[in-house]
Amino acid sequence: MSATFTEPTASPLLHLLGQGVDLASERGVECTGELPSPSDPTLVERARAAREALGDRAFVLGHHYQRDEVIAFADVTGDSFKLAREAAARPDAEFIIFCGVHFMAESADILTSDAQRVILPDLAAGCSMADMARINQVDEAWDVLVEAGVADRTVPVTYMNSSAAIKAFTGRHGGTVCTSSNAQVALRWAFDQVGGTHGDGKVFFLPDQHLGRNTAVRELGLSLEDCVVFDPRRPGGGVSAEELRRARMILWRGHCSVHGRFSVRNVEEIRAKVPGVNVLVHPECTHDVVSAADLVGSTEFIVRALEASEPGSAWAIGTELNLVRRLAHRFPDRQVHYLDSTVCICSTMNRIDLPHLVWAMESLVAGRVPNQIVVDADDAHWARVALDQMLALPGI
Repeated sequence: MSATFTEPTASPLLHLLGQGVDLASERGVECTGELPSPSDPTLVERARAAREALGDRAFVLGHHYQRDEVIAFADVTGDSFKLAREAAARPDAEFIIFCGVHFMAESADILTSDAQRVILPDLAAGCSMADMARINQVDEAWDVLVEAGVADRTVPVTYMNSSAAIKAFTGRHGGTVCTSSNAQVALRWAFDQVGGTHGDGKVFFLPDQHLGRNTAVRELGLSLEDCVVFDPRRPGGGVSAEELRRARMILWRGHCSVHGRFSVRNVEEIRAKVPGVNVLVHPECTHDVVSAADLVGSTEFIVRALEASEPGSAWAIGTELNLVRRLAHRFPDRQVHYLDSTVCICSTMNRIDLPHLVWAMESLVAGRVPNQIVVDADDAHWARVALDQMLALPGI
């Protein structure tokens, strides 16, 4: 690992193994079956044996934010959309073992064939951002737009980090899905459906307000005043009909609990500590943090930026800790710093640990299919419409 990497202060939420019932988790579910102990000295050997026994019948996907112990057994790593596409490109794999979170496994189920089964090693691996937009709330919000007289010139765009039901809502209303890599292209397409960025058409962006705001202002030339935030917990979303009519971007009040922790103070402190440092952050960070950074991009962009960087260059990265730690290990001749001084992990992503992966693979070897993710057929149809619209965008 890079000699400059300083491990941040531990958080009490660092390890959530998900043994048994955890009704306080985002999904409020329990993990069935007997999990191996995390201290079992044979875990790695058991994982290797189960993976070998499954062979080509299984395809293991590992998100960038997963623990190293899980990534070690992934056939491919990447961001959520890359992994879903990789799953769809493996039609001969009977089982897709998705080491990510629930919405990612849903997308894989939508994009793969009916003959394939998608497995999530821990059903409690949800996403706090995705859970901030419930379908009943979104339906009610659309009714508010209808009452304000703006729904007919509003195109919904949902981030990949959303449930299948929200993606289906988007498909039903003529919208599309986006990733943090293609948000600019998706928003331009959406505005083109309602007269372009200089008309009076609008985009209803779900569920991450920061990605929507940062893309609209930084990349499409809109202003902060063009954006309003719809809060589903307040009557009418907390915005007036006149505010909705004036707005160009109607942003859902959602955020990433990891990226929302980074602050301008973090940026100022690392610049004072490391002269010449390149500050690289994810677009789910707040607008002031993104404005203070040198580079902004998705997890794939972050990885590529480090790959293209010069030996000896200094980087402070504002994204999930597991990825930053892995990049520091991969590039020991760069100065890789974590932007925050305390641990900033995706606690639900980290629910999938080696015991859960071993349990899932051994269950499949024994002929049991654990934690299969199946999307409702109607939702799957309309979500696929929205996803296919994204796939049809230029440059995708």
